[in-house]
Amino acid sequence: MEERFYLYDDQEQTRTRFVSFMGEEQRYDLAITQTERYYGKSLVFDLQGNRFAIIGRDDLDEPGYLESTFKLTEEEAGELRDFLSEVIM
Repeated sequence: MEERFYLYDDQEQTRTRFVSFMGEEQRYDLAITQTERYYGKSLVFDLQGNRFAIIGRDDLDEPGYLESTFKLTEEEAGELRDFLSEVIM
């Protein structure tokens, strides 16, 4: 058997929030993990859509980012953006 070559193998304490809410456009089921890795950005998992992204405040301001990443319409992304703006540092 070949020896496994790790690029990294770290463990750290994280905080994860599971949240589900109904918007005007659709239901959102999310897991938001806060970690020190990724320069303080959060890991946002769309549990229904099987998509995830590393998101910080700067990403929320980038036009089309949420639409592209989570395959959402402009209206759906607006709802998600509004929520994430409240919870992402």
